Amino acid sequence: MFRLLAVAVLFAAAACSSGPEAPDQSGYVAEVEEERAAKDREFAAQSDPVPPEKRDRLLPLPYYPPNLDYSVPAVLQLAEQRPIFEVPTSTGVIRRMQRVGVLAFTLQGKPMTLGAFVEEGTQRINELFVPFADLTTGKETYPAGRYLYLQPTGTGIYTIDFNRAFNPYCAYNEKYDCPYPPPSNRLNVEILAGEKAPRT
Repeated sequence: MFRLLAVAVLFAAAACSSGPEAPDQSGYVAEVEEERAAKDREFAAQSDPVPPEKRDRLLPLPYYPPNLDYSVPAVLQLAEQRPIFEVPTSTGVIRRMQRVGVLAFTLQGKPMTLGAFVEEGTQRINELFVPFADLTTGKETYPAGRYLYLQPTGTGIYTIDFNRAFNPYCAYNEKYDCPYPPPSNRLNVEILAGEKAPRT
């Protein structure tokens, strides 16, 4: 009952023209840009995932400008049983993953969902894996999709911030084994936020 009420409250708030008070745009932009700069510094200082011979071409990583319109509240609708998905990867290996539940949210005035996954056999959930593709995939963004990781909450209420969407490591280095988003996690909108495709 609580979960259904939370869903109703969430979508009522999302539909309201005023909505919850938005975070300070300038502070948010500075925070996201510093995270991106720190990631560039980290990648430049180590040999993985960006090989040294590719650093000049790939770094700094390309991104869409931060945009708070792509940071939205979501409710995790837990599965009664965690269905198993056989997920193909960039190396051709099949990985078995469990769908913990479905994140329901509203973006651009449209209700949407994304499945949240863990590796099969996970007992203690430390993070939720949310791979996705959208209408920019294979055009402005990486052809194999992009990822989000979310920390579990006790309320089931989350923030999906597409400004923090990032490429799998196989975008920079073919030795990595990267799961592809399942068909249910392919959004029929352009997500003009987060990391873009690597420079060629």
